[in-house]
Order: sequence, then C-alpha cells, then structure tokens
Amino acid sequence: MAAIETNLPPSSASALPGLGRALVMAGKLDQRFAEEIYRKALAKRSSFIAELTGSGALTAADLAHTLSLAFAVPLIDLDAVDVQQLPRGLLDNKICQDYRLVVLGKRQNRLIVATADPSDQQSVEKIKFSTQQNVDWVIAEYDKLLKMVSAISATVAESINSIVGNDFEFDDMATDSVSESANASAAEVDDAPVVKFLQKMLVDAFTMRASDLHFEPYEHTYRVRFRIDGELREIASPPIAIKDKLASRIKVISKMDISEKRVPQDGKMKLKIGPDRVIDFRVSTLPTLFGEKIVIRILDPSSAKLGIDALGYEPVEKDRILQAITRPYGMILVTGPTGSGKTVSLYTCLNLLNKPGVNIATVEDPSEINLPGVNQVNVNEKAGLTFAAALRSFLRQDPDIIMVGEIRDLETADIAIKAAQTGHLVLSTLHTNDAPSTLTRMRNMGIAPFNIASSVLLISAQRLARRLCPSCKTAIDIPQKALLEAGFKASDLTGNWKPYHPVGCTACNNGYKGRVGLYQVMPISEEIQRIILRDASALEIGEQARFEGVNTLREAGLVKVKLGLTSLEEVLAVTNE
Repeated sequence: MAAIETNLPPSSASALPGLGRALVMAGKLDQRFAEEIYRKALAKRSSFIAELTGSGALTAADLAHTLSLAFAVPLIDLDAVDVQQLPRGLLDNKICQDYRLVVLGKRQNRLIVATADPSDQQSVEKIKFSTQQNVDWVIAEYDKLLKMVSAISATVAESINSIVGNDFEFDDMATDSVSESANASAAEVDDAPVVKFLQKMLVDAFTMRASDLHFEPYEHTYRVRFRIDGELREIASPPIAIKDKLASRIKVISKMDISEKRVPQDGKMKLKIGPDRVIDFRVSTLPTLFGEKIVIRILDPSSAKLGIDALGYEPVEKDRILQAITRPYGMILVTGPTGSGKTVSLYTCLNLLNKPGVNIATVEDPSEINLPGVNQVNVNEKAGLTFAAALRSFLRQDPDIIMVGEIRDLETADIAIKAAQTGHLVLSTLHTNDAPSTLTRMRNMGIAPFNIASSVLLISAQRLARRLCPSCKTAIDIPQKALLEAGFKASDLTGNWKPYHPVGCTACNNGYKGRVGLYQVMPISEEIQRIILRDASALEIGEQARFEGVNTLREAGLVKVKLGLTSLEEVLAVTNE
C-alpha cells in the first residue's frame, strides 16, 4: 500500500468509497471525476463500480489489474473457470447476487471468494455473519463476474422455466404406447432437473437454428452436441448419472417403449412454442457400449412453405424443376446424402402442386413435415406396411401425385416406375453422389434400362454448403492458379469479382450463418435416354449432361462463390471434382 501514497487531504478523500479512494491514490482517476461518479451512483442507487465501468473511464480489465496491485490480492480470469465445477451451497445465493460474488472454494474455515471490489467491508461482514467463515478475496473482472453470477444463480434457482416460459408443452403422451411393465420406470422420468434440462436443450437448439441434437453417453462422460449449419458443436456436458433418466424421458414423450434398451427405436414428439408455433421432432435411439445414444432431428414445418426461391436454385435450375413438376406423369428423383435438404426440396414442390383438384399421397419413414391437404402415410415394418405395400394401396386410391420417401429396393422401385408409366407423377429420393450416377444406381438395383428411360423425367442432386455471414465476411485474394485448379474457367477470372472468406463475429458461427443449396438439375433428354438404353456408364451420361448445359455440383458451388454466398474452401469441402 505504501507504493500508492497521495497528497490528497483526508477530508476530501473520505467522501468516496474505499474503491474510489484506491483508484484516486493509484492515479487512475481524478478526484473530482471520482466524486461525480459516486454522486451518480448514489442518485441512481447503483454501485460505484457499475457506474465507473459504464462511464468508459476505466475498462473492467484495467480496473481489476489496478485493484490487484493496490490491495495485494490475486487476480483470476473467470473465462478459465468452469461454472459447472464450482462448489454449491457454501454461501447464500442472494448474498452472491446482491454483492456480485462468486465462491471459488473453501480451505479449512476460509471461503475463497471472487469479487470486483475488495474494499467492500459490508459484504465481508455479511459473509461472516451468514457462514461463520473468514473471507479470502480474489479479484475478477467486473463484466465477467456479472456474467458468472447470473449463470450460477440461474443454475441454483433452476430458472430454466423462465427461459422456456409458460408456452412450453409437449404433445399429449400416448399411454398405450408404454408397456405396463415399464410403469415403475415411467414414474422416475418426471425427475424435475432432467425434465428441465431436456426442455432447455430443445429450446436452445431451436433458438440456435440447430438441425439435430445428439445425446451421447460414454464411459465417464456424457455430452450434448448440436448440429448448427451442418457442423457439430459441443453444447453441454451433464453428469453421467442422468443418462438413463434422460433417455427414459425422451422415450416416453416420443411414444417409445422405455423398457426396451437392446434395439434401436424411432419416434416423434412435438414442442409448442407460443400460441401458434409447433415444432416437430424426429427421435432415434441407438444402443451403444455405455448406454443409448439419442439423436433428435428438428423438423420445422414452416421450412417447406418458404417457397422455391428460398432454396437457392439458379434461374435455369428453377425453370427445369418447375417444368418437370407440371408434367402429368413421370418420375422426379432428388438425390444427396443424409441431411442435404432432400425432404424440404420435395415438400416445397408438393406445396406448389397442392391444390383442391389434385390428390397427393406420400409414404415416408417417418413423415417429417405435416402438410395439410396431403395424405401422408408412415411406414410400419412390424405391421407389414412397407414402402412397396403402401405404394400398391396408393394405386387403388385414385392418386394424381405420389411421393415415396426413399427408393431402397427393387420392389419399391419397380412399383414406383410402373406408377410413373401409368399416368402418375412420382417424386422420390435416392442416396447417390450426383445426378448421372443415379441412373446407374437404378440399373444396379435391377431395373431395366428401357423402364428407366421411359419413366424418369428429371434428377436433382444437391448438397448444403454453409452460407457466409453477411456482417463479417471479407474479400480475399486467391492466386489465379488455385482458382483454376478449383474448377473456374479462365473466362470467369475477369477481375470484376472477388471471393470471400469467413471471419467470425458475435452474430454467426465461425464466419458462417445458415446454409445455401448447391444443385445439379439434370433433365432426361432424348439423347440421355438413348445413352441409358445403350446401358452406358455414368461418365457418358455426365458428359452429355454437361454438353446440354447441366452444371456439376462443383460448378454449382463455384457460382455461389462468385456471388459471395459461400467460401471456396466450403465448396471444395462438400463437392468432388
């Protein structure tokens, strides 16, 4: 303390609180300015430190370093402290909130407490009176301290309900779907912390625009990950002890058998957010070495109603799609890996076709998006309702348009092609890498070339690439050689455009926000039909398609790079050349 002496008269300095006097003596504040800050704090009934940091005269970091030297008290960075690992119950939560304190630990009869104001004797007396313990101060930055105090208070008070609100409710549970032998287990799944944790995860996932939630048990840990913009991010690490209760809770509200833990199960649940917003979830469980892994897919019905313009088709691709879906009969195939947006593309087309004069029937495993006016059927393998069985029934239901969730086997493909050849428009999906290879995949399934050539109208292959954040993306100079190697033509490199790369800001996820579709839309022309009838390879079909002006997925991605919608590295990551 001898290092920070001052010549100020004691009478003038005594009007300030201990924190203010220390800062004046350290030469960080002018006496008059400090007194003015103190008067404002008294008038607003706030703390001196809050007014000081709010004025901008001193940053929270500078304040903390100064007080650490002045009071000879150690300094801690709260960003390095895991809030979940902090001790609970050592100090009344109200005292922590009132005086902005965080208890870091206990050593014998002394509490180690983080504060931004070590001169606050009132808080010391309060702690001593409440706990009968002495206090060892540790200084923390004021802004970080406020954040941690609120996080701890939310945890302690279990105020997740305030986040969720009163509008949170699950769909009514179907009691007949739970086996009688599991009644005892069902009583356990209403454990309040588990229920609230699940509610918080679902609401957080929705607000963070996640597409999937992963609940993953391991030998000594349990983690929750969200897939945001196609990238998995670890969100929480709850105690391993909750894994069974959490799995049971999810299975109950998803109408699964909670007594069955040996085989995978599928289910659905709904979440009501607000008076007129309902979000559907598709749930899948998988037995692993250390418990059941659960993946929840978020299905937002509004995504199918965004319209075809929102999907990211280029004008020529959009025209090809619209021409194909207005044909009276034939087959339209959408291909791509899991999570590439095939279902949304199909339902967007169905939404355009959904008119009072049209009979539309769909069969899926399971139905992901509820569309009024469309007759939707879920596959039920146990009951014998397969894709093939549903398709046979559809043909006796006077349909105009049929949508098959996925063509998996020859039987389903055979019936779908016959439906396309007998006056029905059939929409379906396949898991292939690109549009030309779809035709050879169908041939390998056992479908005759003349059936493929006469029924398939159009194939659309798609991928989802992360969209650059418009707030922080910046132009970057990439060598011409690298651009040419990526697939750009010399004619594209005119110099009137620049590629962008991700930077990262508070509004996005590592420089990306949302996703954009890359599409290879290939109509089946007469020449491609001839190539199919010759039983030619995907390579020949691809060459003919490029001759007819069909972009590859890589070329579709490069168009998005030119437009500044995504980065070159993202396109290279999701496409092959």
